[in-house]
Amino acid sequence: MLQQRTLKSLTRAVGVGLHSGQRVELTLRPAAPDTGIVFRRVDLPVPVEIPVSATAITDTRLNSTLSAGGDPGAPGVHTVEHLMSACCGLGIDNLYIDITAEEVPILDGSAASFVYLLHSAGIELQRAPKRFVRVLKPVEVREGEGRSLKWARLDPYHGFKLSFEIDFDHPAVNQTGQRYEFDFASGRYSRDIARARTFGFTKDVEMMRSRGLSLGGSMDNAIVVDDYRVLNAEGLRYDDEFVKHKILDAIGDLYVIGKPMLAAYSAYKSGHALNNKLLRALLADASQYEIVSFEDERQAPQGFAQLAPAW
Repeated sequence: MLQQRTLKSLTRAVGVGLHSGQRVELTLRPAAPDTGIVFRRVDLPVPVEIPVSATAITDTRLNSTLSAGGDPGAPGVHTVEHLMSACCGLGIDNLYIDITAEEVPILDGSAASFVYLLHSAGIELQRAPKRFVRVLKPVEVREGEGRSLKWARLDPYHGFKLSFEIDFDHPAVNQTGQRYEFDFASGRYSRDIARARTFGFTKDVEMMRSRGLSLGGSMDNAIVVDDYRVLNAEGLRYDDEFVKHKILDAIGDLYVIGKPMLAAYSAYKSGHALNNKLLRALLADASQYEIVSFEDERQAPQGFAQLAPAW
């Protein structure tokens, strides 16, 4: 049987929120089979649990925000996508995430620090079948026309692979790969995707900060680009780090469906909003998907049976 996974022990991190600039403590704790991934706002007078689900996403401007019960006015957690991406990359099914503020700490701007935290706690197999959302029919969402066109799509596939294309028309980005495909069968999430950092343009920083955003952003947790070049002294971690970060985000955005997916995801200029719209379009028709598990590990797609390797 292909089994569910949680952590062997708890692990903690302290950092700042990318947008809020607030100091935040994060504690990752093991959870029982079939719990799913649950955020807990422990800074509130009465702690509030926020189970991860596609319909609990209430804000997708610059990040993915979860709110209790899918109510925008309820307590929520911002910027969950990098941590969710790491959980997906390492196959974590069940986890409690205690958080002392309303935003997940940005740490180094990628999923690498979360991968390290999860590995440091150890991954434990559980006596329950791992369940997947298997896509049965193509599902696509589109927005805009011409230069403003963007789209995202899911197709049936025995495994999980993603292809993404960006189009920023910027000198620094043009020098890098703007299209990338990643297949989980490779087992190389930690090495090939997790270290890709979020990025921002100096021309947008003042506008964002005037709106109370990006207050915790710096070159320690983001790639910063001016009108011509990358300003970070160490340069890029990957030759195609920009598009790889968009794939990292998409993995996290899709994992809020609550289970790993068996599908091929493809996208052009998509983002948090369109990714969530795609999940909702999938869930709107029960004939488009099914929930499956594998009694025989050998029948599972390559890359899912093995425990995720370290770096």
